[in-house]
Amino acid sequence: MRRALWAASILLLATACGQEQDAAQAGQPVRKPLYFDVKGLLDNQTKLLTQHRPAVEKQVALRNGTVETTRVEQVDWSKELQIFYQADINKPALRGAYEAQSPQAGDTINLVKVYRRKAGIENIVDQLRVEENDTQSGAIEAVLTQDNPLFFSRKTLTLNYQHGLLNSYKVEGVQKLVMFDTLRYSATVRVLL
Repeated sequence: MRRALWAASILLLATACGQEQDAAQAGQPVRKPLYFDVKGLLDNQTKLLTQHRPAVEKQVALRNGTVETTRVEQVDWSKELQIFYQADINKPALRGAYEAQSPQAGDTINLVKVYRRKAGIENIVDQLRVEENDTQSGAIEAVLTQDNPLFFSRKTLTLNYQHGLLNSYKVEGVQKLVMFDTLRYSATVRVLL
C-alpha cells in the first residue's frame, strides 16, 4: 500500500513538473512570472552575448587583498552567467514568498522595485532589487544568504545593462566555516563590446 502511494506521489509530481513545459511547447500561454523575470533576462542575455561574442575583462580580489586583472577573449555565456540564476524567485514554490516595494511616486525616469523575502520563508534569496529606465538600461542586485550551524555564506550579485545588453557584473561575498578563517571574495567583470 505504501509503495503504491509513493509511486502515485512521484507520478503526480512528475506530471505537474512537465505540464508547464508541455504548455510552452504546445503554444499555450505559460503562467506570467509573479516577480521580475531574472531567468528570462539571463536567457536573453546569454543568447545575445553568444551571438555578439564579446571579450571580457575580469578583476578578482584575492585573499591577500591584491587584485588580478585578466582579459578573456572567448566566453561560454551559459556557464559565465550561471551563478546569477540563483537569484530567480519565480519558482512555483516561492509564489507569494516575497513582498514587492513599488517605485517612489514621481520618479518616472528610473523604476526601482525591491522584492524582500517574507519572514518565516526559507530561501537563499533575501532581496532582489531591480532598477530599470525607459532606454532598456538598468541594474539588478540580489543578496543571497545561507546560514546554518556549520556554514555561513552571503553574496551580492549585481548585473548592469545598457540599451538591452549586459555591460558589467559583479559577485562579492563572504564565507565562514566553523573552525576556519572567514573568506572574502570579489570578482568584477566588464563586457568589452
